[in-house]
Amino acid sequence: MAGFDFDFAVLGGGSAGYAAASLAARAGLRTVVIDGGAEVGGLCILRGCMPSKTLLATSARAEAVRQAAEFGVRASFGGVDGAAMQARKRRLISEFADYRRGQLESGRFVFLRGRARFTGPHSLSIESLDGGADVPPPALKTLTAGTFLLATGSRSHTPPVPGLEECGFLDSDRFLESERLPASVTVLGGGAIALEAATFYAGVGSRVTVLQRSERILKEADPEVSEALAEGLRSRGIRVETGTQLCSAFAGPEGKVVVFRQSGSERQVAAEEILCALGRQAATGGLGLETCGISLTGSRVAVSATQQTSLPHIFAAGDVCGPLEVVHLAIQQAETAARNAVRLLGGAGEPLEETDYRLKLLAIFSEPGMAMVGLTEAEARTGGIPVLSASYPFNDHGKSMVEGHLHGFAKLLVQAETREILGASVVGPHAAELIHEVVVAMHFRATAGDLARIPHYHPTLSEIWTYPAEALA
Repeated sequence: MAGFDFDFAVLGGGSAGYAAASLAARAGLRTVVIDGGAEVGGLCILRGCMPSKTLLATSARAEAVRQAAEFGVRASFGGVDGAAMQARKRRLISEFADYRRGQLESGRFVFLRGRARFTGPHSLSIESLDGGADVPPPALKTLTAGTFLLATGSRSHTPPVPGLEECGFLDSDRFLESERLPASVTVLGGGAIALEAATFYAGVGSRVTVLQRSERILKEADPEVSEALAEGLRSRGIRVETGTQLCSAFAGPEGKVVVFRQSGSERQVAAEEILCALGRQAATGGLGLETCGISLTGSRVAVSATQQTSLPHIFAAGDVCGPLEVVHLAIQQAETAARNAVRLLGGAGEPLEETDYRLKLLAIFSEPGMAMVGLTEAEARTGGIPVLSASYPFNDHGKSMVEGHLHGFAKLLVQAETREILGASVVGPHAAELIHEVVVAMHFRATAGDLARIPHYHPTLSEIWTYPAEALA
């Protein structure tokens, strides 16, 4: 766009920002990415998906050793070497981050290391960071662009609990860096981060208590999904308390004590460590959004289905706007935003694309795992959509029984008349892998009958989908 330094400026060099910049550059837009993180790589690589799953891999192996006798294997568990575990994680994360940095510095677009702040609807000031690749002196410079994408991610958030700061605790970031493996942990929260952390600690042998504010963990799912997941966690020795109100925390002779109210009574739980996983907030601080009048909904940037903010030439994608803090959706939103920026700059009045949430996908890498796609039954009722559902338990499924996975079920949701698959949930082994069969089926708008007719090798975990499919066909 004439008169501006760039056509498309991306704030944030994580998965969403990189995806949008790559697409925009291929479409011929003069593109710049400004990343102000302490390290290059983005939230998923540095403090989210990849480090957490690396730690969970260690935990799973530790638990396999501890359960070896059940399968007739003579083995003794000698504990987990926290330093070696973290060294492996840092090596892998460094490799992932170096690869992302190489992508950002590939020359397809300009990559700047600095903290960006809006000084007007089309202008940014950039404060250079040490080690910046392309920001020349002086340390503070400005640039202008025709369109923008906010992809700055989210930050760990700790609601005020009296005494918690003084008592000391881990947040989700510090948890991922800790070499210490406490004998007992109290986890505050019942979402993905909390349940994966609880799974990690239980796997390495810690005594774990989960305190959830809502009446059930994973409140986004249908009630039977939440209950099955809670039952599976409890079967592994994890204490799960729901409907709690956090009152205070203090250091006592038995460790770090959390005081909470439940069913009208005040209760306490003591542990060697506290992990606070009560959610994250959009990283919008210091961006100068108020300068432009960009609207927020809570801490998140408010966006339309086209990923446009209250200023149509400024888009947002990923954790900074929601609705889910998951990488594949952030990339989908970012690519929608980039294509719309191309259309907007083209000036032909071409209709803008909207992000499609029909295949909305969520997975939790707990044990048992949980994954879901599409509509829940509650969402279908709210939308007035007539649906039917059927499920089948893992404790009656051959492959899961021989592997020792006896908790959870697979569930399908179909439109009552056409029997098109509208959603699915699974609680059980390898849930995040199993859900993708249904994602593919839904992409092609398959019916339950279509899925039931597809051959499934026996014995496999994936053939569990054939049972609810047959029931609904």
